[in-house]
This record gives sequence, structure tokens and C-alpha cells, in this order.
Amino acid sequence: QVQLVESGGGLVQAGGSLRLSCAASGSIFTINTMGWYRQAPGKQRELVAAITSTGSTNYADSVKGRFTISKSNAKNTAYLQMNSLKPEDTAVYYCAAEVVTTTLARYDDWGQGTQVTVSS
Repeated sequence: QVQLVESGGGLVQAGGSLRLSCAASGSIFTINTMGWYRQAPGKQRELVAAITSTGSTNYADSVKGRFTISKSNAKNTAYLQMNSLKPEDTAVYYCAAEVVTTTLARYDDWGQGTQVTVSS
């Protein structure tokens, strides 16, 4: 079993900051890629940021310069530092990962999501 658990969401005023965490656990051999998606009510789920096993990152244009994705390989944890938050950042944020298990099975796994609400 592989699980992803997000934490760190909450309510913040515009201009504030939050840091999301995504902890992976279970029979993990390696994690190829971890990323953050978000989905606002009535809108499609979109990729916010991703980080590869080599440390390469990419970001949605809407969050460049404000959000930073990072990871701890030792903790199997990814982070999303969100600064200068805007009301349009309000969404449920989901952690996703491409995981290789100890039996060398590959899965695309999703967390349950954490709510981020930015008030004006």
C-alpha cells in the first residue's frame, strides 16, 4: 500500500502564505515525480507544480514567482510554499506522485486533498 497525505491547508488573507506538505508512505522503492494539482469548484483540475527525481521543477504560469515546490527524499515528502496568495488560488490542492513500489510496480497515486481558501 502507498498513501499520500496532504496537510497545511487553511484560510488565509490575500497576500499571506501557506506551506503544504505531502507525505508518502508504504512500500515505496522510489518516487519518480511528485506534484501538486488544484481544483476550484466548477473548474478543471490543473497542474500547479511538479518536481522530478533529479530536482527539475515546473510551474503553472499563474503561480510562477509565488509558489515553490521542494522535496525531502529522506522523508518521502513534497512541499509547496505558497506566497503572495490571491483569492483565485482558492481550491482544493491535491498531491500526486508517480510511485514505484518495492515490487517494482508503478502507480500514479493521489492524496485526498487539502482546502486552501484565500480571502480578500
